[in-house]
Amino acid sequence: MKILNIYVDETGEFGFNDKSAKLYGISFTFYEQNYDISNEVNNLNARLKKLGYTGMIHMADLIMRRGDYVNFDINVRKSIFNAIYQFTKKSPIKIHSIIVNKKYTDNKKVLKQKLLLEINKMLIAKETYFKKFTKINLYYDNGQEILGTILDSAFLKFSSFDHIVKFDHVKERLFQVSDMLTYIDKYDYKYKNKMPITKIERYFFMHEEIRKILKEIDKKRFL
Repeated sequence: MKILNIYVDETGEFGFNDKSAKLYGISFTFYEQNYDISNEVNNLNARLKKLGYTGMIHMADLIMRRGDYVNFDINVRKSIFNAIYQFTKKSPIKIHSIIVNKKYTDNKKVLKQKLLLEINKMLIAKETYFKKFTKINLYYDNGQEILGTILDSAFLKFSSFDHIVKFDHVKERLFQVSDMLTYIDKYDYKYKNKMPITKIERYFFMHEEIRKILKEIDKKRFL
């Protein structure tokens, strides 16, 4: 049996008031289950243990120094980031992100349509790839139920599709890769489209660092 696991995370929300995020992003991590990544996972967990942190890596909290990371200085937090980044580089996975600028949408309905359109474009472009699997497991915790519905609508065309909502966020390190990508690819979109980058983002990464990271990550792109 050929099984494809897809891990999905999002950034932004469906609101349209002045305080709402200007961008909405979805990141996908594709992992063919016949590839053994136990060594990569064990190495990641060992690196994190040395740093004194073994929980889920949540990129927004890591960069903002909040939640689990309030007692970690910039050097430790960057080391935690580097651990998940190296895991991403070394694992046999593919990645894809969709970033939508809400400036060009009028309301929640239009945003939903745009996201569904972009997901369907991906599925059509790689239809032969998806059809070779006897089972497709999509890991998304329905943190935003609207997105969960959109994903179901797009992927239900595959009879072997199963949407997994409840899973261990700490154990599923590939889900955390998608979480990382939501930040990295949103940063890239903002830079390319001359949108403001926050002081905290600039503090966490020098621009040269993130360009190097993106260059390496691009080797994993699905499309």
